Amino acid sequence: MNYLNQPDKAIVLCVDEKSEIQALDHTQPRLAKGPGYLEGVTLDYVRNGTTILFTALDIANCQVVTVCNKRHRHQEYLQFLKRVDANVPPDMAIHLVVDNYVTHKHPGVKRWLVGHPRYQVHYTPTYASWLNQVEIWFNIITQRAIRRGICKSVKDLIAEIEQFVAEYNINSHPFCWIATAVSILENVGKRPATDLDQLKQMDYFINNTTNKNSINDLITFHRKNKRDCILSYNRF
Repeated sequence: MNYLNQPDKAIVLCVDEKSEIQALDHTQPRLAKGPGYLEGVTLDYVRNGTTILFTALDIANCQVVTVCNKRHRHQEYLQFLKRVDANVPPDMAIHLVVDNYVTHKHPGVKRWLVGHPRYQVHYTPTYASWLNQVEIWFNIITQRAIRRGICKSVKDLIAEIEQFVAEYNINSHPFCWIATAVSILENVGKRPATDLDQLKQMDYFINNTTNKNSINDLITFHRKNKRDCILSYNRF
């Protein structure tokens, strides 16, 4: 299985957490826009607390399931998995794409997964965060909602996140590849030809593999070549 060949009768969810999202409030109101003047904001701000955003992104349509929590432990992660489980039809297998954070590998989490055999977990290789598309979504919510938000409390911040998620899911579209590793590095011209040859092999593998059962082939290929593949995402 990879992002271009999804498994049959299954859902692929990219799961991760965005930690320490700050509820920030500027010390002065924003200045209104005017002719030749975009906007004015103060440089200083007041911190009003933080929250942690747990997110599962469905790569088929980019809809997300989210939960905000105060802490980032295996208990909160398990609670989130149970919410995900309740939102996925019982007859579908679930493939989770996660990183190697210790919470994701806690014994309590592993025991829960053993008791729920429809789950198959795929751990991204170290330094290969590009494999997890939820990181792209974190950038979207940061740019469109969190960064420009004015939140006088954590409650306000969570409400703003939930509103953005609800509106985003209505018109969500899957991410698509707009550039290959080869095209990027050929334009930059910073890698020798031997490196480009290896990246061409990686690019061919990503676009032509037909194994719909496991992402492990892609991970093994990545580790074998010991190269990071630079991929760009965009939205339809």
